[in-house]
This record gives sequence, C-alpha cells and structure tokens, in this order.
Amino acid sequence: MNYLAHLFLAQPTAQSHCGNLLGDFRKGVSLNGLPDGVRNGLSNHYLVDKFTDAHEQVKHAKLLFAPQHRRFAPVALDMMFDHLLIKHWCCYSNTPFTQFCQRSYGLLNEARPLMPLAMYKTVSHMIENDWFNSYAKFDGIAYAISRVANRIRFTNQFAQSVTTLEANYAAFEHHFNVFFPQLIQHVAHHGIEQKSVEY
Repeated sequence: MNYLAHLFLAQPTAQSHCGNLLGDFRKGVSLNGLPDGVRNGLSNHYLVDKFTDAHEQVKHAKLLFAPQHRRFAPVALDMMFDHLLIKHWCCYSNTPFTQFCQRSYGLLNEARPLMPLAMYKTVSHMIENDWFNSYAKFDGIAYAISRVANRIRFTNQFAQSVTTLEANYAAFEHHFNVFFPQLIQHVAHHGIEQKSVEY
C-alpha cells in the first residue's frame, strides 16, 4: 500500500508514523538505536505489504494492466488505492479526512529527526505539497504518476497506467472495497503495535 494507507493503519504517534513509512526507505538503514515504537511500526509496514501482495483481489487488480505495463502496476495500484481510500473514507474512519491529514502531517514533522535522509526529503515534500488532499481527485493521481514516470531514469510507459486506471475505475474500486476491510482486520488481529486500528 502507499503512504496514506500505511499511515491510516499506524498508531497516532510520531514513532509509529515514522516506522510505518520507513519500510519504503529501509535500504541501508540500521535499526540499531531506533526506538521500539519505530521498529514496531516498521514491522507493521511489512505485515501490511505481505498481506497486500498475497491478496487475491490485489492480484486480480494487477491483471487489469496490459502485460507491458505490469512492471509498474504495483506503484500505480498503490496510488489508486490511496485515492479510493479517500473516496470511501467515511466507511473506514470516524475522523474527518482533513483532520486526519493535519494530525498525520504533524506527527511526521515531529518524527523527522528519526528519518533517514531520503525519507526526510520525501516526507518534507509530502507535507509542503499536501499530497494526500491532492490524491482525493483522480487528476491528482494522474499527476503523481506522471511525476514518478518523469523521475525514472530510463524510457518507460508508466504514465500510460493512468489510462488503465481510468478505463477500469469501477473494477479497481470493487477490488479495493473487498480487500481493504480484510486488511484492517488482519492488522488488528496481529496487533503488532499493541493497539486496535480505528475502524
């Protein structure tokens, strides 16, 4: 899952928020000396990724991409699922989305001293440009995908994923709405961070 979903499944603490995003920036980072809250958050991140990658609904969603585009399908799907989480936010949370964003940005800002440089830079951009609110509209996802495609250092067709997402919007939405409640239950059942996830 992408950043928003990982934070949704984190606890409302700076260390948990840091750990739940750290999985995407783990390469070359030593965990020695990191607080337990960060390490538990990282374990929760891996739990989420493992469940997501193995889930039948996610596998079916990836098959909606043309074979030549499937190399980047997981990234496009992450962004799409964040968009769909926002669209259906009231089904999964009693906290208003804007309030959740403000709280999460604040906790991430508090956790910046714990972050490796690459994560620090990404999170800074996330907060300054309010990525999550931009994901609320499909155009925001399309723009984010185009930005990622332009940063890839070789010729790629990643930007064409937008066409697939738009053409199969209803199918992606169905797969998400079957998958995501099960992910919430999976995280709550394992309780790695010792607290229940908000429904």
